[in-house]
Order: sequence, then structure tokens, then C-alpha cells
Amino acid sequence: MAPRVDLKQGETKKHIARALKSLRDGYVIVAPLEHGYVYLADAFSPFAVRAMHVLRGDELGTSAQVLGHSAQTILGITRDISEDAQLMMDQFWPGLLSLTLKPNRSLHWDLGDDRALDAVSVRVPKSKFVKALLKESGPLAVASASPAGSEPMLKLNRTQLKEWDIAVAFDNGALKPGPSSSIVDFTEGHPRILRAGAISVAEMTEVIPLIYV
Repeated sequence: MAPRVDLKQGETKKHIARALKSLRDGYVIVAPLEHGYVYLADAFSPFAVRAMHVLRGDELGTSAQVLGHSAQTILGITRDISEDAQLMMDQFWPGLLSLTLKPNRSLHWDLGDDRALDAVSVRVPKSKFVKALLKESGPLAVASASPAGSEPMLKLNRTQLKEWDIAVAFDNGALKPGPSSSIVDFTEGHPRILRAGAISVAEMTEVIPLIYV
């Protein structure tokens, strides 16, 4: 049975230290994001990322998203950042905006695509615990803790804890349902909205008027 840590009890500093140790030892953990529980793994550990994909039942070739503590973190793992992409980061991060960018060529990682895709989905979240963790851990691979194709997991239960092959689950109680992140692709030379979620098309075009839908 996966250990459960109640984030509403004890010291956040100790919870962060426990999460860090698990991640650095190459394990997958579960933690709360804005509107759902997620798997987290060290983005630079192919074994941990692969374990995360297996837990979800992802198809081979599926690439994990990467979370960073700040836009500066994201700039360090990506390349060819346009002025428009920077404007989007400044306006909507931390928050529910996912950007598809080109990864830094010097990175030695495999997010699940065997480095076949010259693209990575990145985001800076608002979630208090995960953001504090990211400050210490560096970039983390992330995926919903629900099975692939399922609705976000808003609450942990004993059955899940018994079945999960993870190091630890950090429980913040029932999470509020909410919209998915909006997704904008910057890999083709011009920004294209792939999904208008929490941030509307109108809000995005206010920041960068020339954006494809």
C-alpha cells in the first residue's frame, strides 16, 4: 500500500523533503495540482518517467508534460523562444497555460517519445505544494493520476492507495473541479491554439493578436 501524507497536517518543509528524496531515488509520487491529482517524476530519469507512463497505461511514444518552478526554469530547458511565447509566459504563468516549445538540444532526457519529437509541453503551475517542490527539485515530468483518457482525479481513496506502485501520495483532500489548461503550440514558427481551456481565445488574442485557432 502506498504511504499517504496529509498535506493539511505537519510541516510543509518536511513534506517537501520527503517528496524530494523519493524523486531523487527514482520513484514516482502523487501530488495535488490545481484541479486534479497527478503523477510526478524526475524529468531526467527515463526509468521514472517510463514507470509513470506504465502506471497510466499510456501508449508507447506518449511524451510527458514538464512542470517548472518559473519561466526562467522553462527557458533553461527550451530553445528558440519567440517574443510572443515570452509574452504569454509573463501574462499567464503561474497558471493554467501549457506551451508546446522546442527542447534544449543539450538535454539528456526521454519523456516517453524516445526523443523522436522535437517538442515538449511545459507549464508553471499555481499549486502551492507542487510549486514549492519544483523550486527544490528542478523540472518534473507530470501526468494525470487518472488512467489515460479518464476525467481528472479529484480525491484519493484507499483502493487507489492499495493498488498504486508509487513511493508516496500527498493528500490535500477533495480538490475543486475546474477547466483544463489552455494549450498553445509555438513549434511551427507561429503560435497556434490547440485547446482553449481555462484561458479563453479572447484572453490570449489580447496578449498576442496574431494567433491561429
